[in-house]
Formats: sequence, structure tokens, C-alpha cells
Amino acid sequence: MTAPLRHKVLLDEDEMPTRWYNILHDLPTPPPPPLHPGTGQPVGPDDLSGIFPMDLIAQEVSTEQYIDIPEAVQDVYRLWRPSPLFRAHRLEKALGTPARIYYKYEGVSPAGSHKPNTAVPQAYYNARAGIRKLTTETGAGQWGTSLAFACAQFDLECEIWQVRASYDAKPYRKIMMETFGGTVHPSPSDLTEAGRAILASDPRSNGSLGLAISEAVEVAAQDPNANYALGSVLNHVLLHQTIIGEEALLQLAKIDETVDLIVGCTGGGSNFGGLTFPFLREKFAAGGAGPVIRAVEPASCPSLTQGTYAYDFGDVAGLTPMMKMHTLGHDFMPDPIHAGGLRYHGMSPLISHLYEEGLIEAEAKTQKDCFAAGVLFARTEGIVPAPEPTHALAAAVDEAIRCIETGEEKVILTALCGHGHLDLPAYDAYLRGDLIDHTWEDTELQEAVAQALTRLPAIPG
Repeated sequence: MTAPLRHKVLLDEDEMPTRWYNILHDLPTPPPPPLHPGTGQPVGPDDLSGIFPMDLIAQEVSTEQYIDIPEAVQDVYRLWRPSPLFRAHRLEKALGTPARIYYKYEGVSPAGSHKPNTAVPQAYYNARAGIRKLTTETGAGQWGTSLAFACAQFDLECEIWQVRASYDAKPYRKIMMETFGGTVHPSPSDLTEAGRAILASDPRSNGSLGLAISEAVEVAAQDPNANYALGSVLNHVLLHQTIIGEEALLQLAKIDETVDLIVGCTGGGSNFGGLTFPFLREKFAAGGAGPVIRAVEPASCPSLTQGTYAYDFGDVAGLTPMMKMHTLGHDFMPDPIHAGGLRYHGMSPLISHLYEEGLIEAEAKTQKDCFAAGVLFARTEGIVPAPEPTHALAAAVDEAIRCIETGEEKVILTALCGHGHLDLPAYDAYLRGDLIDHTWEDTELQEAVAQALTRLPAIPG
């Protein structure tokens, strides 16, 4: 009798990792430090204390290899962690590929994505510091939803600026944030100087993550009882997400599987870093032997593949420190693609550094190709993926098809970082044939990036 197919690999709650992994400890060369916009000198703890608690500032600059996860955070994590690792048998069969495809599914969290992995510790550390309110931005709404949920766990207020393009396209995300207790504003808004400035020049602006960050930071900086929380890009955010990769390593070990290729979608870098950093640790220890690691970004916002590696602000108004990253220019306004969580002008400094050092690869995908992969995945695996991870799915499908031609039995791993249950209007647009692909070949996109890059900040001194 043939043994039944094994579709998922599970860990018990008591097998959940109790430490986050800090890749700064193992990098062959350290990344360039963030700089103060006024002095051009490396940013110190005091420069960040106005919007972050000291625990998170310490994690941002730490070079310790591991940082313990507080028990109070672990307790909330156990509501959905450990998350399952799936073998995509039905997708493999539909493709006719000899490749084996696995996906780590983060859509089982309360917010339906990977974002609570950092929202919960950020809320915890802020509450412990006596903060009473957190402000933030959100693109697709997954981060805002996650922070609203996390704030509810630690009795904090939560105020969220949602990028206007997503605010209009995804009303149910707004409702979900409000259900968890958050207050939501469209960005640009008339509540901040940053928002009013954009509305004065373009009253119909679709907004951007960089602008929404400016609005949230502005409000937090003016309120001594409030701090700001960021859902991606920064070191401590990617640190918290490494629980994804740590669990995946344990799950693959249970079935004695070795990965050849890891693909992950990238906007700011938290999902990608969370999955891949623990595997990079293993590659460093093995002298470079291990899986190829590939970041996949939207063709309409190609910061890694077409951006400039330079110091830039993380927000439109220039309120944040200057970070060395792959950027399209801090005031670049991306097209309103459906993968709202990837509409960010820059890439995490850590991810950018890895790319510069040749430790990871990158490619860009158009949204039509991504939604085609998302629909195929939904019809085979039964999960409607969020628009963001369809970028990684499209790359995984391409690689699996190449394996048909070569006969290679590659093992491919990706992170399905969220479900698309609140993104169905995007699928409706795809199914109706209404999606428009914006690529680097578009003269308009090239000109917009070129203009934004002329306004990169000068380094004082």
C-alpha cells in the first residue's frame, strides 16, 4: 500500500524557537551605519530615543548572535506559532515538475500575515517603557492590522496612516484595524505638515509608504507619551522575523530535506530577511555552501534591481536618519500596484548590504505574472495568497518549470507571508483583465526615478 503524501510539517508549541537570530554577528563585513541628517555622523542611541524605547534601540545596534524572546512575547506568539511548513504537492503536479516546492505559511497569524512577529515585541517593549500610544504607517494594511492587534494585547493606543491607494482599494483592512482598536487615517492626510505639503502639490496623491512614515513619525515626535513603530527595513524588525527561518530549519530537519533555492518577496525586506537570515548563518558556517537565495520585487518599484546604493532618508519628509540602502529616491511615488506592502522606495540596509556583497540575488516581476502564479497557487494549494508573496511564487514557478527542462530535482523554499482574503478586489481586477504592468522599460518610471535621485540628501561634512 502506498504511503499517503505528507502535506505539512508541524512543530509543537514547546518546539518554538525562544531566541531571535542577529545576522550582524556573522556578516563578513558590517553594513554602513545610519547617519544623522544634521551632522553626517553615525546615529547614537540618544538620536533615536524620541521615537523608540531603549530595548529596541539596543537591538538595532546589537552584534550579539542571539537575543532571547521575552516570555510575554512568546505567550502571544503561541496563539499561532509555530506556523506550518507545507509541501506544495498539487502545485508540483500541475506544473509537472521534478522540483519539490515548500512554503512556510505565515497567514495563520491573527492579522493573516508575518507582521505580528515584530508587532508583538515592539508593543511589548514600548509598554514596558511606559509608552501609551504607538503611531505607524501601513501600505496593504497587514502591518497596521498587526500593530493594532499587538497594541490590544498590551493595552496601548494605536494610530495608523494607511497609504491612500490601499486605503481606497482595501476598506476591509481599515475595518479590521479598527476592530482591533486602531485609529486609521488615509495618507496623505491634513493632520500633519508632511501630509498637507503633498496635498497642496497634488490633492489626488495616491501616497506612498515613505510619506505615511513621515506622517506617523511627525505625530510621535510631538507627543511624549507616544512612540513610532516600523514594520520593516530596520535591523530590529528583521531580527524579530527570524523566527520564521529558525522554525523552517527545524521543520526541514524533521524530514531530512536540504534546500537548493530560497525565494522571497521584498519590499522593505522583513519577510525576506526573516526567512533567509538563519539559512545564511548556516551558509556562513559551511564556508558558503548552501542554497541560492533570491529576492523578488515588483517591476514598478525595483529598488534592488534598478535602484542606487546610496544614503537616503527612509521617509518623504526627511525626518528619519539617513540609511545606506538601495533606493529609488525618498520622494519617489510608486504606481498604485496591488502589492501595497512592496510599494517602498528603498530596501532594508541589511538586505541592500547582502546584495552589494553578492550574498543574495534579486529579480523583478510584473504584477500580471505574479497574479497568474497566485491564481494557479489558489487553484492547486487552496490558499489565496496576498499580492506580495505572489512575487516569490512567480519566481518559484519559473524555477520549477526550468527543472522540467533540466531534469533537476531542486528543492525550492518560499515564505507565503500572508493570505489574500482582504485583497480580492486585486484578484477581481486581474481576472477581468484590468491590471496594467509598469516596468523599468516605461520612460515615465525611469524619469520619475531619475528626478527623485537628484534629490538624494547630501552628507554633511
